[in-house]
Amino acid sequence: MDTTTALPGRGLRARLLVAGPAFVAAIAYIDPGNFATNFAAGSQYGYLLLWVIVAANLLAMLVQTLSAKLGLATGLNLAELCRERFSTPVRWGMWAQAEIVAIATDLAEVIGGAVALYLLFGIPLFTGGLITGLVAFALLALQVRGHRPFERAITLLFVVILVALLSTVWQVDVSASGAVAGLVPRFAGTETVLLATGILGATVMPHVIYLHSALTQRRIVGATTDERRFILRTTRFDVLAGMGTAGIVNASMLLIAAAVFAGSAIPNTDTLEGVHAGLGIAVGSGAALAFGIALLASGLASSGVGTYAGQVVMQGFIHRSIPILLRRALTLAPALVVLGLGVDPTAALVLSQVVLSFGIPFALIPLVLFTRDRAIMGPLVNHRLTTAAAIVVAALIIGLNAFLIGDVLFGA
Repeated sequence: MDTTTALPGRGLRARLLVAGPAFVAAIAYIDPGNFATNFAAGSQYGYLLLWVIVAANLLAMLVQTLSAKLGLATGLNLAELCRERFSTPVRWGMWAQAEIVAIATDLAEVIGGAVALYLLFGIPLFTGGLITGLVAFALLALQVRGHRPFERAITLLFVVILVALLSTVWQVDVSASGAVAGLVPRFAGTETVLLATGILGATVMPHVIYLHSALTQRRIVGATTDERRFILRTTRFDVLAGMGTAGIVNASMLLIAAAVFAGSAIPNTDTLEGVHAGLGIAVGSGAALAFGIALLASGLASSGVGTYAGQVVMQGFIHRSIPILLRRALTLAPALVVLGLGVDPTAALVLSQVVLSFGIPFALIPLVLFTRDRAIMGPLVNHRLTTAAAIVVAALIIGLNAFLIGDVLFGA
């Protein structure tokens, strides 16, 4: 069980005690949905959408900093504040959509783990989904011993993903000029907008906006305003390190796909199975193995984090909790149905990320409203420029989602 700790000075030990939550949050930014959208984007459009990954990662840094700060300043998480501040119909509606987002999240994570187990060991997808769910539950069981064992396990899996993908980047011929050109914001038709929204949904994850505030809310207590500001500064470095590393991982996926698959004759490279096979053909068996290992680590870690976030959301919004095993079963069921029906895994992953993107405003707008309110935040209230930047971020995301709805419904 997590415990509250007083700040032990302001040295290295204090900074290490504060650090950690951002890396748990960051695992949600490199889940199997990211693999699907980033590799699909690079395979189909080369370096064109690299700028979307960079922009989404910068947005994630801002959003996760605000979420972490909310927990530090109030001792409450975002869902709990929504329950306190909003009317009953509003908070129940917000909880309902958050649960839909949780199902979409688990869909991506479990399918990713199942595909990885199939690619690595030939395990059938349905069985692989069950295994992924069970391992995620085992990761959650580490929380009985406190937050540190869980954080260390998640961080270890994070490092596995990073090393596996960077080792592949090292082996392929990435075009420096192509990568630079990919940093210029532009689209090439509606399909690229859909993929960009998927990348955004896979990067700025709604459930982890709720989670980060829960990870910091009672972790370290500052006795004075100066101590609380010190904790906030250290938290910002934690977010920069965690989200920055996640950004490197996401960019690596697109760079690999663009360098190896864009314009090639290798088939089906917009699917996870095709990427695995294509890497084996174009780069070597080691690259295919590294991809499979990275995808498996991503599915296992992000599934555990996603289930934890679901508990935070339910407890916060409706002040109810259910046994973690039951929650694991409820969120696992839709993914197993998809796997059992034989739905294309990569298509399901990409569509799940679009669903996640539509859930972002429901978490982001309350976050901005609360963190700009001095009565709630006290001395840690947002600077006006921070609030302005957050409003612009929310408006951009909502506008992109509105465009997609119009395109789907009216062919706009």
